[in-house]
Amino acid sequence: MKKIVALKVLDRYRVWLRFDDGVEGEVDFSHKPRTGVYAPWRDPGYFSRAHIGPYGQLRWDDQLEFGPDSLWQRVTGKQPADLAPVPNPASTHA
Repeated sequence: MKKIVALKVLDRYRVWLRFDDGVEGEVDFSHKPRTGVYAPWRDPGYFSRAHIGPYGQLRWDDQLEFGPDSLWQRVTGKQPADLAPVPNPASTHA
């Protein structure tokens, strides 16, 4: 499981993230609606209070959070299978 280790809130509902494996990049949340669970984002000040949660996730208070694995995939463009360790064929016994 990945963890976010650094965060910078940018303008226009974007955040810059660094993960524990050294990967870093921006995630754009501008496409999210400002209704329902995202209604507090109508206030840009609320969005700017993004922080790293205790498990390395991206959080806004206790109302909204995004897991680090899904954000890592968005930054890298990789798929869920890329998060799983690749088995070493030499270590398997027949």
